[in-house]
Amino acid sequence: MRQLQLLIKPASGFCNMRCQYCFYRDEQKKRPRAVDCMMSFDTAEVLIRRCFEELEQGGFVSFAFQGGEPTLAGLDFFRFFTQTVRKYNQKHIGVQYSIQTNGLAVTDEWAEFLQMEHFLVGISLDGTQDVHDMLRPDANGNGTWEKVMQTLELLNRYRIECNLLCVVTKRLAKKAERVYKSMKATGVRYFQFIPCLDPLDSQRGRETYSLSPSLSPELHAQFLCALFDAWYRDWKNSSYISIRLFEDYLQLFMRAPSGTCSTTGSCGCYVVVDGNGTVYPCDFFCLENHKLGTIQRDTLQSLIFGDKMRTFATNGRQIPTECYQCKWVQLCRGGCKRDRDIMDKTSHSYYCKSFQTFFSYAEHRLLEMAHTVQLCRLKEESTIEYK
Repeated sequence: MRQLQLLIKPASGFCNMRCQYCFYRDEQKKRPRAVDCMMSFDTAEVLIRRCFEELEQGGFVSFAFQGGEPTLAGLDFFRFFTQTVRKYNQKHIGVQYSIQTNGLAVTDEWAEFLQMEHFLVGISLDGTQDVHDMLRPDANGNGTWEKVMQTLELLNRYRIECNLLCVVTKRLAKKAERVYKSMKATGVRYFQFIPCLDPLDSQRGRETYSLSPSLSPELHAQFLCALFDAWYRDWKNSSYISIRLFEDYLQLFMRAPSGTCSTTGSCGCYVVVDGNGTVYPCDFFCLENHKLGTIQRDTLQSLIFGDKMRTFATNGRQIPTECYQCKWVQLCRGGCKRDRDIMDKTSHSYYCKSFQTFFSYAEHRLLEMAHTVQLCRLKEESTIEYK
């Protein structure tokens, strides 16, 4: 193997927050046996050893840590992990670290470590203080916005690369511009927005979170369009903010590869390793019937290229026939497999209409941006050649 992307849950589903929309807690409830455990040093070493045994000379591996809340595994675990990577990395494999955290447990000691090991840090922040405190309380039911702000200031002092991850719910979707301004005020310039996931096997749009129903396609479209307006305005004013989804679409308008599985139409870009070493094909499908195997018994090669993973990936590419007649299929690619509507026999994406609305709304400005970016790149290349 030349490349490997692993999403590791060192604390499994353990968390020091009680987010009302937590999809991973829902997945755990649907497993036949409760398997919630911290990853042991032994399991981590088996995983690391397999990585560097099976990757080719000069390859690349991405270790991304999520949860639950991954920092609950403890700083000693992460120190052991990075030290063990150095121990086994004899082939000069490129290594990238990232961690997605709610920020509650991050201290100066943590920040020193994250800086030293060059971690990219993702902080979960739901846009505005009122929504964040309502939907992302701590274990005692208290709001967490102020603590997260303190963590962002700490990471900034240590000059740690950071991005913000925002979950879009109904309450948030109605205030896109306010959300955008609030997140910009943190000083972070890299944003990701993901729609709130309803429980598996439930009818979409019927869940309630603090008396605020889950996201509808209409509100999702409204949010995307208003957010795009603010983002485009900043771009025109030479004050650029990175929004991952919009950048993916910009890449696709330039006929270049996008960076996320939901915009490539391909499942199987990475695998998930849970705290006990069980491996799954996707963070959204950590369920018994999708279990690929375990890191203790199986090689990474057999897990990633085995029949079960192949079937999962193939199913992810199966979109409704009429999608191929849609003007936007090369941008949408049928959407994320997790958003396929189980109540719809044709398995359309729940957000099909919202994306159609958004693409129609933003098309001309995305084309303008793509043309400008391509011209700038050509000028840069010609300048380099002249020198």
